[in-house]
Amino acid sequence: MLKAAGTALTETVPADIWCAVMLDPATFLDTGGQHEYGFPARVMPRLFEIEHTEQTGIDNIRAMARRSGSASLLSRSSGGRLEDSVYYRDILRPEGLADELRVLLRDGSRTWGLLVLCRAEGARPFSAADVESAAAISSPAAVALRRSLLLAGIDRGDVPDAPGLVALDDDLRMRFCTSTADHWLGLIQETHPVPGRAYPLCLEAIGSKARACAPGVQVSSRAMSRSGHWITLNAWREEAAADDEARIYVSLSLSRPGELAAIVLDAYGLSPRERDVAQQVLLGRSTTEVAASLHITEYTVQDHLRKVFDKAGVRSRRELTAELFMRYYLPYLDSPPLTTDGRMRGERQDSPG
Repeated sequence: MLKAAGTALTETVPADIWCAVMLDPATFLDTGGQHEYGFPARVMPRLFEIEHTEQTGIDNIRAMARRSGSASLLSRSSGGRLEDSVYYRDILRPEGLADELRVLLRDGSRTWGLLVLCRAEGARPFSAADVESAAAISSPAAVALRRSLLLAGIDRGDVPDAPGLVALDDDLRMRFCTSTADHWLGLIQETHPVPGRAYPLCLEAIGSKARACAPGVQVSSRAMSRSGHWITLNAWREEAAADDEARIYVSLSLSRPGELAAIVLDAYGLSPRERDVAQQVLLGRSTTEVAASLHITEYTVQDHLRKVFDKAGVRSRRELTAELFMRYYLPYLDSPPLTTDGRMRGERQDSPG
């Protein structure tokens, strides 16, 4: 989906380099993407520092997310003073790039991804029409992206679920990686910027964020795997021992059922209150019980439910439950039989002996 959006945009708005990044809407951390035509690997450590650690710059992801527009041209947002931008000085100019156009893939208040297009020195500058074309793709691409994140299928057997552990040094170089962590890293959806890169960029992104936090403070993010399942990344920094160096640790494991529920409901574009009502309904609670739990009237519960049904394309509580549980892996929470990441097992099981 990200590659399709980037390819479609660059057919209208050509760029010398471009990349498409999937973002965790809860953290704005990278969770995979399309980097085949993007920045070289050597610039990524500094780029992540600026984007996630320092969070500086007029067109930083978080700054853009606070604005109403979805597309931003660095030369325009900086008032023509590109030299004042640390991002331009440290990333674009050393690579011979003259300007950068960013597009948030935003649907309502949620930002699901980012498209980045750059043109080289001497190339035709981005025009106002280019910015308008980029802005026009934001909402439809975001809707398509979040819908593509809805999981499908039924598991036919067990899946590995052990967490893996990675250790990075203070320069975000990998010091060790367990075999299970290597397995999860190999499944993360990402086209690396150069062949032979040791690990996905999202690992560097969350490592950069953890490095800026106090020791022991945990930073979390999620990434989509190639098999269509979510992987949770938790990162934290530990102080250096007397005879050793500081370490940043990242654990990787399949996202647990409670996390998947929120992801799936967000992907339908539900408002916070609609999600609250839907989660209560999925737990089997009556209208009266939902109203009491959320401190709203029964009429309001029914009104929210009608909106939930419309967005999910169903007509009843029963259809909503079937849609989410059977098609999108939303688990019965504490009810087996489920795989450890909340997916339904197939009905046929191998008999003993």
